[in-house]
Amino acid sequence: MFRFSERFRDSEVEEGVAVIGITGGISTGKSTFAKSLRGLLPAAFFFDADVMARELTHRDQSVLREIRAQFGAEVFDANGDLNRAQLRSIVFTDGDKKRALEEILHPRIRRQWTTEAEIRRNSTELFFADIPLLYETAGETLCDAVVVVACSGTVQLQRLMNRGPFDRVTAEQLIAAQMPLTEKIRRADHVVWNNGAPAVLGAQAAILAKRWQS
Repeated sequence: MFRFSERFRDSEVEEGVAVIGITGGISTGKSTFAKSLRGLLPAAFFFDADVMARELTHRDQSVLREIRAQFGAEVFDANGDLNRAQLRSIVFTDGDKKRALEEILHPRIRRQWTTEAEIRRNSTELFFADIPLLYETAGETLCDAVVVVACSGTVQLQRLMNRGPFDRVTAEQLIAAQMPLTEKIRRADHVVWNNGAPAVLGAQAAILAKRWQS
């Protein structure tokens, strides 16, 4: 995997930045970076695609009906509630099923965050969209700037295995199923490097927060 020195890289000063996308690879630290920004920019608005996906699969009856039709009754428990662990085990091992779930969730998620972004585009406050598949869904076209949170392949693999827990083969398959991190880095307006301690990531968040507030 492409490596570069453990340092912060950013682009030239932007003017009129209002909508900022946050993305990266699985287990590279997007959520931790967004959490740091929340603390630094309490007046800003944040949208989290993962949180909305959980909400949709918890309370949206049209989503649950489509999931039942696509995946069958086996992904629901005796009370009719979605068994997320069972659903995850299916989509992690079956690319077609993964795409089917994305086709159910992603259009709804995109409609929601793009609507919120447009409402706040002319606001004096910043709007952040934490979208794991931002580039895969062409969401960058709706952003004034994009931040990619990246780390080395070795660190990413270890974090994912610890988080799962997944075995090495499964973790490598999950990483390989995503757009290469090198491609996301190439497209980014800003890249923050998350190989080290949380404090290092927080310091980079502080640099960007100050830049956007200026």
